[in-house]
Amino acid sequence: MSPPFTISNKIINLVSQIVRELGKIEACQLGTPDPQLRKQNRIKTIQATLSIEGNTLSLDQMTAVLEGKKVLGPQKEIVEVQNAIKLYDRIQSFKPFAVKDFLKAHKLLMASLVASAGSFRSKNVGVLKGSKVSHVAPKPSLVPELIEKLFNWAKSEKELHPLIKSCIFHYEIEFIHPFEDGNGRMGRFWQSVLLSKFESIFLYIPIESLIKENQKKYYQVLERSDKLGESTIFIEFILDLVLNSLKEFSVGIKGVTLDSFGRLKQARNHFEDNLFSRKEYMTFFKNISSSTASRDLKVGGDRKILEKSGLRNQTKYKFNE
Repeated sequence: MSPPFTISNKIINLVSQIVRELGKIEACQLGTPDPQLRKQNRIKTIQATLSIEGNTLSLDQMTAVLEGKKVLGPQKEIVEVQNAIKLYDRIQSFKPFAVKDFLKAHKLLMASLVASAGSFRSKNVGVLKGSKVSHVAPKPSLVPELIEKLFNWAKSEKELHPLIKSCIFHYEIEFIHPFEDGNGRMGRFWQSVLLSKFESIFLYIPIESLIKENQKKYYQVLERSDKLGESTIFIEFILDLVLNSLKEFSVGIKGVTLDSFGRLKQARNHFEDNLFSRKEYMTFFKNISSSTASRDLKVGGDRKILEKSGLRNQTKYKFNE
């Protein structure tokens, strides 16, 4: 059964803009982005997602923890940072639709912080807004089944765009509130897992930083979605943050527009020794025209970079060793 949501015109427009922005980024000669950039953005992500939950350590202090330096501060907050660093270091190892990996991630995140790290909660919980309860989570006896259904839905749903699916997943984790503690962090982290499987560039983009900047609205949208009984406005809100994160990232890229040889070099890394078609080449480089793709492939053939087989729309290409 699908979680309740509606694909609004705003969602369709935001997805389209995000895909275009991803195309612009791919058009830059990044290869693999600078490891230093990933390190900087990873610590921004960790600082933001922990700060939302009340961690008071500064960006400099968290960077010092990342570098293994001694830091003065509350021990619990230092452990939170150490755990989050271990978790985000392993982001690519988690299978996005495996419940056991989800529990494994929570165990890493909450080690030495709660006794139930890596296990679903056994108590009733409510989310407080000031002194009032703004959300009563489902009973603990229902949590394993709800999570199993959510993961099964996400795995089997093939029609829905991955960008939209990641937002729905984020919201549903917050709604189910499966853990004693760490639910906000896990919802945001698992959306990052899903996004990074869709486009690896999301490994370098600290979306959590924009959530932190819009923290008040983040909680307001979560609460409104609860009252409406569906996640549409939450999807719109998060997609807007994703788009703005990509735009900020684009501004900071120090790259040049790829020429045919630059694109062929990236394509070699992507396709390796597998056969591919012009259509698949254009899927990899989403922002180029069919004529540009044809020109690239002709250049590759003329320079003996590529082998060509088949005729017309059955033509396949393979990189020479």
